[in-house]
Amino acid sequence: MPELPEVEALALDLRGRLRDRAIVKVHVAAFSALKTFDPPLSALEGTLVEDVTRHGKYLDIQASGLHLVLHLARAGWIRWRDEVPTVPPKPSNKSPLAVRIVLDDGAGLDVTEAGTRKSLAMYIVREPGDVPGLASLGPDPLADEFTIDVLRGILEREGRKQIKGVLRHQGTIAGIGNAYSDELLHAARMSPFKPANSLDDEELQTLYDAIRTVLGDAVQRSAGLAASELKGEKKSHLAVHGRTGLPCPVCGDTVREVSFADSSLQYCPTCQTGGKPLADRRMSRLLK
Repeated sequence: MPELPEVEALALDLRGRLRDRAIVKVHVAAFSALKTFDPPLSALEGTLVEDVTRHGKYLDIQASGLHLVLHLARAGWIRWRDEVPTVPPKPSNKSPLAVRIVLDDGAGLDVTEAGTRKSLAMYIVREPGDVPGLASLGPDPLADEFTIDVLRGILEREGRKQIKGVLRHQGTIAGIGNAYSDELLHAARMSPFKPANSLDDEELQTLYDAIRTVLGDAVQRSAGLAASELKGEKKSHLAVHGRTGLPCPVCGDTVREVSFADSSLQYCPTCQTGGKPLADRRMSRLLK
């Protein structure tokens, strides 16, 4: 799933490609992707792109006072095409294409979604706040306003909830997902199951520094990369996420996994849990 650093890089890349370009047509190949009806899709035709920005994990293409907002969900992505086909795409369950944006010189964007679980969303709105999920976002962890006191207040309000879930909940902190919550907690040497309100002052400072450093470094590495390069860049710098069974790059211990119904987390026992493996009930049941 694209998270804050990748979406920030996508916004930067698209800003350079789209600004001051006219949108000629927006084709919807997956009707489930379009979540709004007013303004109509046709209202974008002939608009001039003014900017491309990010709100959490949402991309916002601003065009002549309207906003085309994209949430790429778990398996969505954006592909730049120097020349798009002249024939409009046909809806198909076998094609990953969800949306095609055609520009005034024949170039454009293909918004795709892999797999059968379709969660990608596109909104045409007058104001970004008209998008329900965007309106309820928590603070951006890289914004100047995200101070250590803001983080302290968030953790205190969340009480005994597990720190992993708090970090990745978009209404609490915007932009951090499954991968980077694993990475932040590994950098902070903290168990993903640690209660949010149990951090002492030193642990709070360590977590805050990890959030700013891990995400900030990822944004800097991704800046200037084309969309086609971002996934590889992200994967090559992950310390624990997606690395089950491999050695931890810090201590050499084996990276472990806890599986859930539709996701999993990865961690290093030596770095994060005092050497003790966390209980993985799903895997335990399979081994009985």
